[in-house]
Amino acid sequence: MRLYEVVYIFDAVLDETAINQKLERYHELVTGKEGEVTAVDHWGNRQLTYPIEKKKTGYYVVAQVNGDPADLPEFERVLKLDESLLRYLVVLNEGEPTTGMSILAPRPPVVERPKDDDDEEEAEKRHGPGEGEGEEEGEIEINRTSPPEFSGGRGRRRRVEGPRIQLLNYKDVSTLSRFLTESGKILPRRTTKVTSGFQRQLGRAIKRGRYLALLPYIRDHEA
Repeated sequence: MRLYEVVYIFDAVLDETAINQKLERYHELVTGKEGEVTAVDHWGNRQLTYPIEKKKTGYYVVAQVNGDPADLPEFERVLKLDESLLRYLVVLNEGEPTTGMSILAPRPPVVERPKDDDDEEEAEKRHGPGEGEGEEEGEIEINRTSPPEFSGGRGRRRRVEGPRIQLLNYKDVSTLSRFLTESGKILPRRTTKVTSGFQRQLGRAIKRGRYLALLPYIRDHEA
């Protein structure tokens, strides 16, 4: 048995009852006797970043199932025959939650070093009494809570430090969008300053997001 994640995009005209009936029939094909459905998350109707079969909205459902790989061909054959299913994606689940959120690394503990009288006198000279310590702590807190993003002047971008991404979720539109140029292209590694492994994960995640109409292929697709 393997843990799979399936993202369905149904026609928005279907109601939740009809969709649940379809999901029950689909999942019986892949779980068999020993498998199980571990999670089903209805995202509901969402606007597509580009039309699929002339549809501008779709009903998203994300399901995680323990299934037999031998049952996948029949499972996908049935999905392809369903005209009310605009698009689907079946991937091995690597720990991503059903929500569109990535998993961030925990914050490192704050190590405070003892201050002597010379440090306090220096802080007072720079900021005035009682200001140096508070400003320093505030800057540390902002740097640790700010998400990864890029900023800079015209034609130049620089990395703004943020919490390390422990597991990149291909459904995390807000994070993935930060690694795209204004024209919709993936930022190169020389700009992102990330590891080669993360850059590969990033490219795969963005391609999946584009296929599911969560991200546009080009910015002109955005409504």
